[in-house]
Amino acid sequence: MTYYIIKRIFDMFFSSIVIIFLLPLFIPIMIILFLTGEGEVFYMQKRIGRSNKSFSIYKFVTMIKDSPNIGNGIYTAEGDPRILPFGKFLRKTKINEMPQIFNIFLGDMSFIGPRPLISETYNFYNNEVKSSISKLSPGASGIGSIVFRNEAKILKKSNVNISEFYEKKIAPYKGKLEVWYEKKISFYTDIIIIFLTV
Repeated sequence: MTYYIIKRIFDMFFSSIVIIFLLPLFIPIMIILFLTGEGEVFYMQKRIGRSNKSFSIYKFVTMIKDSPNIGNGIYTAEGDPRILPFGKFLRKTKINEMPQIFNIFLGDMSFIGPRPLISETYNFYNNEVKSSISKLSPGASGIGSIVFRNEAKILKKSNVNISEFYEKKIAPYKGKLEVWYEKKISFYTDIIIIFLTV
C-alpha cells in the first residue's frame, strides 16, 4: 500500500511540473488543430481504469469526426485515411498522447501502468488479465505500450478482419505483459519502463 501512496504523490508532483513545461508546446498545437482539425482540439474517449471505473482519457485530435463509426472503427492502422494531415505528425511523434498528463494529475492514470483500454478491447482479455489490470491505475506508458509501440504497422499487415486479428493475436500477448507487470511492480520496474519509454 505504501508503494501506491508514494507513486500517487510522485504522479501528482511531476505531472504538475510537466504540465507547466509543456504549455508552450500545447498552445501552438491547439491553435493549429482548431484551424485545421475540423474545429476540434481534444479527443476524449471512455477508458476503463482502476477497479473497473471508467474515465475520459485526453488526447489531441488526430482523426476526422465520427471516425470510430467509419472504416476500421476503433482500430487505427498505419496510413489510415481517416487521419488528418497534422494528425499524422502528432501520431508519429506520439505528441497526441501528451494531454494524458492531465489524466495523471487528476488521478485517473499514472505515468507507468497497464494500457488504458476501451471496453471492447478490455473484454478480449481473460479473467486473470482483467483481475491484474483492475488492481492498477492505467499508465501513459507501460510494458504493453512499449512492446506494441508499432501496433498500427502490425494491424496494417494483417490479412484478416482487424478486430479478429487484434483479439486472437495481439490481446493474448498484451494480456501476458500486463500480468507480468502486476506481479513485478516496483520502483525499479517503473524506472526501467520509463527508461525504455524514452
